[in-house]
Amino acid sequence: MAGLMEASSAMRVRIYTRKWCGFCFAAKRLFNRLGVDFEEIPLDGRPDLRRQIAESAGNWPTVPMVFIGDRFVGGYTEVAALHRSGELQRILPLQDPPAVD
Repeated sequence: MAGLMEASSAMRVRIYTRKWCGFCFAAKRLFNRLGVDFEEIPLDGRPDLRRQIAESAGNWPTVPMVFIGDRFVGGYTEVAALHRSGELQRILPLQDPPAVD
């Protein structure tokens, strides 16, 4: 548990996924389009980890489960709504701007 807490304390994007999940692909595609680095944590074959993460997210029942730092922001539908409203860009960690040649 300590490793999980240490890993979650940094302000970064983590996406807990399953292999054949269309909403997981959509969430990753959105962050890639925005140029946001994220860590993908697959939950396939890891029921204990899935249960632990779901509990930390208020018993969230589905994947993806998206965290920004320690804050659970929801699944793809919630992340997409945050993006449309402009709120996602406000809460995202600052990324290094892409290099310009």
